[in-house]
Amino acid sequence: MEHADWLTGGSRRVLAVERIHAAAADLIRERGIDGVDVDQVAARAGCSRATLYRYVGGKRALVEAVMSRAADTVAERIEQTLEPFETSERIVEAILAAVVEIRAEPTLARWFTGARSRSTDEYLARAPELGRVAISLTRIAPDEEAAGWIVRVVLALLTWPLPDATAERRAVERFVEPVFRIRESS
Repeated sequence: MEHADWLTGGSRRVLAVERIHAAAADLIRERGIDGVDVDQVAARAGCSRATLYRYVGGKRALVEAVMSRAADTVAERIEQTLEPFETSERIVEAILAAVVEIRAEPTLARWFTGARSRSTDEYLARAPELGRVAISLTRIAPDEEAAGWIVRVVLALLTWPLPDATAERRAVERFVEPVFRIRESS
Protein backbone atom coordinates (compact mmCIF):
# COMPACT_ATOMS: atom_id res chain seq x y z
CA MET A 1 0.00 0.00 0.00
CA GLU A 2 1.36 3.40 -0.97
CA HIS A 3 1.29 6.14 1.67
CA ALA A 4 0.26 9.65 0.72
CA ASP A 5 2.87 12.29 1.47
CA TRP A 6 1.59 14.50 4.28
CA LEU A 7 3.34 17.52 2.71
CA THR A 8 2.41 18.10 -0.90
CA GLY A 9 2.05 21.21 -2.97
CA GLY A 10 5.08 23.31 -2.07
CA SER A 11 8.22 23.56 0.02
CA ARG A 12 8.29 20.66 2.47
CA ARG A 13 9.86 22.82 5.19
CA VAL A 14 7.34 25.65 4.82
CA LEU A 15 4.41 23.25 4.68
CA ALA A 16 5.65 21.22 7.65
CA VAL A 17 6.21 24.30 9.82
CA GLU A 18 2.83 25.74 8.87
CA ARG A 19 1.01 22.49 9.59
CA ILE A 20 2.79 21.95 12.92
CA HIS A 21 2.20 25.55 14.03
CA ALA A 22 -1.49 25.32 13.10
CA ALA A 23 -1.86 22.10 15.10
CA ALA A 24 -0.10 23.65 18.08
CA ALA A 25 -2.27 26.79 17.91
CA ASP A 26 -5.44 24.67 17.85
CA LEU A 27 -4.30 22.61 20.84
CA ILE A 28 -3.21 25.68 22.83
CA ARG A 29 -6.63 27.26 22.25
CA GLU A 30 -8.33 24.05 23.37
CA ARG A 31 -6.13 23.07 26.34
CA GLY A 32 -3.85 25.95 27.27
CA ILE A 33 -0.06 25.94 27.05
CA ASP A 34 0.48 23.56 29.93
CA GLY A 35 -2.16 21.16 28.61
CA VAL A 36 -0.23 20.52 25.41
CA ASP A 37 2.88 18.45 24.75
CA VAL A 38 4.89 17.78 21.60
CA ASP A 39 3.45 14.28 21.18
CA GLN A 40 -0.08 15.74 20.99
CA VAL A 41 1.02 18.40 18.50
CA ALA A 42 2.79 15.80 16.34
CA ALA A 43 -0.30 13.58 16.37
CA ARG A 44 -2.58 16.50 15.45
CA ALA A 45 -0.21 17.57 12.65
CA GLY A 46 0.06 14.02 11.36
CA CYS A 47 3.81 13.70 11.79
CA SER A 48 6.24 12.01 14.12
CA ARG A 49 7.78 13.58 17.20
CA ALA A 50 11.17 13.48 15.40
CA THR A 51 9.72 15.38 12.44
CA LEU A 52 8.28 18.01 14.77
CA TYR A 53 11.66 18.50 16.48
CA ARG A 54 13.47 18.63 13.12
CA TYR A 55 11.23 21.35 11.71
CA VAL A 56 10.29 23.50 14.71
CA GLY A 57 12.31 22.43 17.76
CA GLY A 58 10.83 21.61 21.14
CA LYS A 59 7.84 22.87 23.03
CA ARG A 60 9.40 26.20 23.99
CA ALA A 61 10.20 27.07 20.36
CA LEU A 62 6.76 25.90 19.30
CA VAL A 63 4.95 28.02 21.89
CA GLU A 64 7.09 31.05 21.06
CA ALA A 65 6.35 30.72 17.36
CA VAL A 66 2.61 30.27 17.85
CA MET A 67 2.37 33.19 20.27
CA SER A 68 4.57 35.39 18.11
CA ARG A 69 2.34 34.77 15.09
CA ALA A 70 -0.77 35.55 17.11
CA ALA A 71 0.88 38.71 18.50
CA ASP A 72 1.82 39.83 14.99
CA THR A 73 -1.79 39.43 13.85
CA VAL A 74 -3.01 41.45 16.83
CA ALA A 75 -0.36 44.12 16.27
CA GLU A 76 -1.46 44.55 12.65
CA ARG A 77 -5.07 45.11 13.74
CA ILE A 78 -4.00 47.55 16.47
CA GLU A 79 -1.78 49.50 14.06
CA GLN A 80 -4.80 50.21 11.86
CA THR A 81 -6.78 51.68 14.76
CA LEU A 82 -3.87 53.90 15.86
CA GLU A 83 -3.46 55.80 12.59
CA PRO A 84 -5.00 59.09 13.77
CA PHE A 85 -3.23 59.24 17.14
CA GLU A 86 0.08 60.79 18.13
CA THR A 87 2.27 61.11 21.24
CA SER A 88 0.86 60.23 24.68
CA GLU A 89 -2.66 59.85 23.29
CA ARG A 90 -1.31 57.15 20.95
CA ILE A 91 0.15 55.27 23.93
CA VAL A 92 -3.21 55.31 25.73
CA GLU A 93 -5.02 54.10 22.62
CA ALA A 94 -2.38 51.44 21.95
CA ILE A 95 -2.74 50.02 25.45
CA LEU A 96 -6.54 49.97 25.30
CA ALA A 97 -6.60 48.53 21.77
CA ALA A 98 -4.09 45.85 22.78
CA VAL A 99 -6.32 44.76 25.66
CA VAL A 100 -9.38 44.56 23.39
CA GLU A 101 -7.56 42.75 20.57
CA ILE A 102 -5.78 40.26 22.84
CA ARG A 103 -9.06 39.39 24.51
CA ALA A 104 -10.56 38.81 21.05
CA GLU A 105 -7.67 36.65 19.74
CA PRO A 106 -8.38 33.07 20.88
CA THR A 107 -4.76 31.88 21.11
CA LEU A 108 -3.62 34.84 23.19
CA ALA A 109 -6.83 35.09 25.20
CA ARG A 110 -6.35 31.50 26.33
CA TRP A 111 -3.34 32.64 28.37
CA PHE A 112 -5.51 34.85 30.52
CA THR A 113 -8.47 32.55 31.11
CA GLY A 114 -8.38 30.14 33.99
CA ALA A 115 -5.31 29.46 36.06
CA ARG A 116 -2.00 30.67 34.70
CA SER A 117 1.08 28.60 35.23
CA ARG A 118 4.67 29.36 36.01
CA SER A 119 5.71 28.49 32.44
CA THR A 120 3.20 31.02 31.05
CA ASP A 121 4.49 33.74 33.38
CA GLU A 122 8.11 32.87 32.52
CA TYR A 123 7.38 33.15 28.82
CA LEU A 124 5.71 36.54 29.25
CA ALA A 125 8.57 37.80 31.40
CA ARG A 126 11.23 36.93 28.82
CA ALA A 127 9.38 37.60 25.56
CA PRO A 128 11.39 40.36 23.84
CA GLU A 129 8.93 40.57 20.97
CA LEU A 130 6.35 42.07 23.33
CA GLY A 131 8.62 45.04 23.98
CA ARG A 132 9.34 45.42 20.26
CA VAL A 133 5.60 45.41 19.54
CA ALA A 134 5.05 48.04 22.25
CA ILE A 135 7.77 50.27 20.77
CA SER A 136 6.38 49.88 17.26
CA LEU A 137 2.75 50.53 18.17
CA THR A 138 3.30 53.43 20.54
CA ARG A 139 6.13 54.98 18.50
CA ILE A 140 8.11 55.68 21.63
CA ALA A 141 11.80 55.98 20.98
CA PRO A 142 13.54 52.60 21.24
CA ASP A 143 13.22 52.62 25.02
CA GLU A 144 13.13 49.05 26.29
CA GLU A 145 12.35 50.12 29.85
CA ALA A 146 9.31 52.17 28.80
CA ALA A 147 8.20 49.42 26.42
CA GLY A 148 8.47 46.86 29.22
CA TRP A 149 6.35 49.08 31.44
CA ILE A 150 3.69 49.44 28.73
CA VAL A 151 3.63 45.65 28.29
CA ARG A 152 3.18 45.25 32.05
CA VAL A 153 0.23 47.68 32.03
CA VAL A 154 -1.43 45.65 29.26
CA LEU A 155 -0.73 42.38 31.10
CA ALA A 156 -2.10 43.83 34.33
CA LEU A 157 -5.35 44.82 32.63
CA LEU A 158 -5.62 41.37 31.05
CA THR A 159 -4.81 39.54 34.27
CA TRP A 160 -6.78 41.74 36.66
CA PRO A 161 -9.44 43.39 34.50
CA LEU A 162 -11.33 46.42 35.74
CA PRO A 163 -15.14 46.27 35.73
CA ASP A 164 -15.53 47.58 32.17
CA ALA A 165 -13.84 49.36 29.26
CA THR A 166 -14.74 52.78 30.67
CA ALA A 167 -12.95 52.04 33.95
CA GLU A 168 -9.92 50.73 32.06
CA ARG A 169 -9.78 53.86 29.90
CA ARG A 170 -10.09 56.10 32.95
CA ALA A 171 -7.24 54.27 34.72
CA VAL A 172 -4.90 54.37 31.71
CA GLU A 173 -5.64 58.04 31.04
CA ARG A 174 -5.12 58.93 34.69
CA PHE A 175 -2.04 56.85 35.52
CA VAL A 176 -0.23 56.18 32.25
CA GLU A 177 -0.78 59.13 29.95
CA PRO A 178 0.63 61.75 32.37
CA VAL A 179 3.95 59.88 32.56
CA PHE A 180 4.35 60.01 28.80
CA ARG A 181 3.10 63.59 28.58
CA ILE A 182 5.93 64.56 30.94
CA ARG A 183 8.40 62.67 28.72
CA GLU A 184 7.14 64.58 25.66
CA SER A 185 7.73 67.96 27.26
CA SER A 186 11.24 67.18 28.50
